Amino acid sequence: MSGFGSALDVVVMAAGKGTRMKSSLPKVLHRVAGKAMVRHVLDTVESLSPRRVVLITGHGAEAVEANLAAHPLSQGGQLQFARQMPQLGTGHAVQQAVPLLPDDGVVLILNGDVPLIAADTVQALVQACAGQHLALLTVVLDDPTGYGRILRDGDRVLGIVEHKDASEAQRAIAETYTGIMALPAARLKTWLGRLTNDNSQHEYYLTDIVAMAVADGVGVLGLPTTDEVQVAGVNSPQQLAALERACQARRAEALMADGVRLADPARLDVRGTLQCGSDVEIDVNCVFEGQVVLGDGVRIGAHCVIANARIAAGAVIHPFTHIEGEKAGVQVGPGSLIGPFARLRPGAVLGAEVHIGNFVEVKNSTLADGAKANHLAYLGDATVGERVNYGAGSITANYDGANKHRTVIEADVHVGSNCVLVAPITVGAGGTVGGGSTLTKDTPPGALSVSRARQVSIANWQRPAKGSK
Repeated sequence: MSGFGSALDVVVMAAGKGTRMKSSLPKVLHRVAGKAMVRHVLDTVESLSPRRVVLITGHGAEAVEANLAAHPLSQGGQLQFARQMPQLGTGHAVQQAVPLLPDDGVVLILNGDVPLIAADTVQALVQACAGQHLALLTVVLDDPTGYGRILRDGDRVLGIVEHKDASEAQRAIAETYTGIMALPAARLKTWLGRLTNDNSQHEYYLTDIVAMAVADGVGVLGLPTTDEVQVAGVNSPQQLAALERACQARRAEALMADGVRLADPARLDVRGTLQCGSDVEIDVNCVFEGQVVLGDGVRIGAHCVIANARIAAGAVIHPFTHIEGEKAGVQVGPGSLIGPFARLRPGAVLGAEVHIGNFVEVKNSTLADGAKANHLAYLGDATVGERVNYGAGSITANYDGANKHRTVIEADVHVGSNCVLVAPITVGAGGTVGGGSTLTKDTPPGALSVSRARQVSIANWQRPAKGSK
């Protein structure tokens, strides 16, 4: 809530086409740190506990609205949409939200392409508004080209002039408007009704309300921030890439401040949340997506991609491993060794001291403590007992062309190389499966099971030579 007695309503502008992005994807749906820019903004807004949120859509409105249908603000009923068709400027955009805004609140206006704005920054802006002032977030830029300039008389803000309409003297001003403001709803509605498009672009500028506020005797406050990254917008692929690196640099700094040892903070990508215990080590070029939790002493080798996984204390993920948890998630038990070049897919649940080696794939399977599959193998829809040794080249044939079936390998089983276990099947505890066997029936505990053709050797065999008939 706003904290001074007035309810907080938020307007997010997300109607722009983003021509310079040269993409069919609406600009606000381009991703930073693995998440659409507008979702970053709405996540920040959600932390403010607003009464309602009005998102203004235009270009690609259907795609934007569909993308946000599952957002908590939408699920909770606070998020509503207003369409700006055609797009006639920022003032015209906010005019579309007016029917959805009660008169008794404070309105916070944000932009869907400014994804890294922090909650405490906008909360301070709302507090400065205090239900009666027009509060603007400003920033001093080394190169303010393209941004609206703040016109001041000492500490008093007199207005904002857009770059295209600014004189040479005004363009020399370094303090710029970030596109973020907070003001009383009733005042906003009055000023929006007085906007004209008498400017070089023939658009309705939201910034024109600043001069109206001054003329009406309403206090206009300019709150400067020194954090350019928070207020950086995106209008091109170059700006998107620059903001991505700035975001990742901040995430790397935060991780190192908590004790995580990064081999090179410039070669880390966190596209979700990464929670680390103590003494975690992460090598170069690793990507973390979704929700990832690393326990104490976990070591992640170079070039790993890990998504939606919990990796317990002491586990080692060797280089080039791909862990893709998706909704089902992946769990790696304490002290386990994974990779290199291993693949853990959704539903893989590994116990303590499990070994998954190079070119081994595990999907929707549980491996109990001490189980090992060290080379070139596939375990799908399987339940694997303690201390099982699963041989190189062996697979569970879990799909019959229509349905999936489960394989159960009980404790202390040894499966030889190049075996096929045709599900549904249970291999009894302590059993051994001879190399090259294809099993289609359950085996009793302790048994040796072999199923393969008799070996035949033909003496003095002459291999065909090239050119012979």
